[in-house]
Amino acid sequence: MSNIDTFAENTHALLDAHGDLLLSIARASIEAGLENSRPLAIADKSIAPELMENGAAFVTIKKDGNLRGCIGSPEANQPLATDIAENAFRAAFSDPRFPALSIDETKDGLRLSISVLSPASKINFESEEELLSILRPGVDGLIIEDGPSMRALFLPAVWQQLESPSEFLAHLKIKAGMGADHFSPTFKAYRFIAGEIKSDWNAISPLTH
Repeated sequence: MSNIDTFAENTHALLDAHGDLLLSIARASIEAGLENSRPLAIADKSIAPELMENGAAFVTIKKDGNLRGCIGSPEANQPLATDIAENAFRAAFSDPRFPALSIDETKDGLRLSISVLSPASKINFESEEELLSILRPGVDGLIIEDGPSMRALFLPAVWQQLESPSEFLAHLKIKAGMGADHFSPTFKAYRFIAGEIKSDWNAISPLTH
């Protein structure tokens, strides 16, 4: 079994076992932000050990089907439960594309999703056409970079809006601050997969200690 297959299997099992709790952590962290402007502090004694292993996650907030905030970690550098709590807070209150979430917005139409990311692997290619042929629509998340300042990431969920590899890549280049037709000898790309769980805000159980 490949590393990617192992990650997919392990993440599926993790989300089956603890997905509801992770969504509750994300909701509780946003509620903590609304109440006292700080993310939820994770007490590791009350959390399953596997959620205290390092993990990388993105938290996405949608309001009435429209993006309302999305922040995450491309690499695992802290316990997964902590990463989700902090990124939920940041998605709600620190995404520069949106104003801070208000308590009124939590009353109806709000939806949270959590994506747990695999380690990224570098893609080797000689041309943009070769890169496009390698990408797996609906499966691969993608990180691109060129130079010290142009870098961006799309989660696999973005394929739901941008179904063709050429459209997916062009929009990601624009997000990175590149032109849609940008390509150079120093252009790099990395792919990853992600396990996702999502729920309407009002269906997420309050966090119990």
